[in-house]
Amino acid sequence: MTPTLLALLGFATIVGIIVVLLKNWTGPMIAFIAVPCITAIILLLTGTASLADIGAFVKKGVSSVHGTAVLFIFSVTFFGIMTDVGMFDVIINALVKRVGNNVVGVTLMTCIIAMIGHLDGGGASTFLITIPAMYPIYKRLRIRPQTLMLICVTAMGVMNLLPWGGPTMRTASILKIDSNELWKQILPMQFVGIIIALFTAVFWGIVEKKRGAGEGSTLPWEVDDEEEENETAAQKNELARPKLFWFNVILTLAIILGLVFLPLQSYHTFMIGCVIALLVNYPGTKMQKKIIKLHCDSALMMATTILSAGVFLGILEGTVKAEDSVLHTSIMTHMANLVTAGIPESMGRFLPLIIGILSVPLALFFSTDSYFYGLLPVLIPIGQAFGVNPLHIGIAMVVCRNCATFISPCVPATFLGTGLAHIDIKTHIKHSFLWVWGVSFVCLVTGIILGIVKF
Repeated sequence: MTPTLLALLGFATIVGIIVVLLKNWTGPMIAFIAVPCITAIILLLTGTASLADIGAFVKKGVSSVHGTAVLFIFSVTFFGIMTDVGMFDVIINALVKRVGNNVVGVTLMTCIIAMIGHLDGGGASTFLITIPAMYPIYKRLRIRPQTLMLICVTAMGVMNLLPWGGPTMRTASILKIDSNELWKQILPMQFVGIIIALFTAVFWGIVEKKRGAGEGSTLPWEVDDEEEENETAAQKNELARPKLFWFNVILTLAIILGLVFLPLQSYHTFMIGCVIALLVNYPGTKMQKKIIKLHCDSALMMATTILSAGVFLGILEGTVKAEDSVLHTSIMTHMANLVTAGIPESMGRFLPLIIGILSVPLALFFSTDSYFYGLLPVLIPIGQAFGVNPLHIGIAMVVCRNCATFISPCVPATFLGTGLAHIDIKTHIKHSFLWVWGVSFVCLVTGIILGIVKF
């Protein structure tokens, strides 16, 4: 296949998955396996890749997300145990007494927690810190969980611009400058982004309040019947461990601090936490099996979805041999080349503006690595041919793309967040996409007005 056909095949694969999910034809797990398998068959029939190549692509893709899948299993189990023992009930009651039915106060608190939690630059750890703590409060006040996700991803998107954030470091490495120097350039744009994130929390808090959220609300909220049945008063009393409240608080804080400071994999930290929580709160094999069974359904469902997404990522990021090409490159690289080739020469000098505006839609099609390592190196020489400073292209890409990082189905942490918030990926994207795009546009305009982005 030619590079153009490979790029179109890549776009068709992603569009196919999005359509399947939005139309409710099947669940994410099946979509992320079935549609890429059709792509793989086309690669086989055209001789672009061998069966061994396809196997290697899938193996590499699943390997790239298996850590997130394991993390989800043990983090959900850990926080499930903390819910069972009643730790969150005590904390929630205290918070509710303080903020009462102040929905705006709760949404604003969510934004601040997400910002603080994302100081380490880790998307998965921020979701694990923020959502399990706030989800029960949102449930009690009948605030929609998709609003919880929107507030989280908006706050995380602007905080991800810190010098040690993955996208900032990737951009700095390509531009061959220090990430701290790059951060100093984009700091005013980040400051505006933080203000917008706080505004997002307040605005959507008001929206939810108008919809009827708050104490005593009669607003219906879709919750699994089975989940409601599991939360009977009798079972809560049986599993509650009020005498161990402070032990469980200290254990939870230790796990969160361990995520930030310990040189261990995140899933290893949660493995240790689960073991300690089970041994102390529920000694005995019979009780421990019961607790694990309570949480295995939700944990395994999302873990299989994440592993399935690995199939999708593996096939699109696998290196294939295109016609009339000496190099073996990935389908996503060909997609990046096609995007840049579609920019008219007359618009070359406006490249920072164009890529800034398109960054959010492109985030749905490119993983973080393929976006920065595949697209940015191709755009730099094109921009230089029109006298555009590579720094301005890099700033437009990193700031605007960061806003959309955690609405992208190509980012495994997105599935972790949606799983913890008990919503599906399509609901999250439909609810967040336009708002996040607007945030990205405001940050871009700020950069242009302040002279940070020039064209």
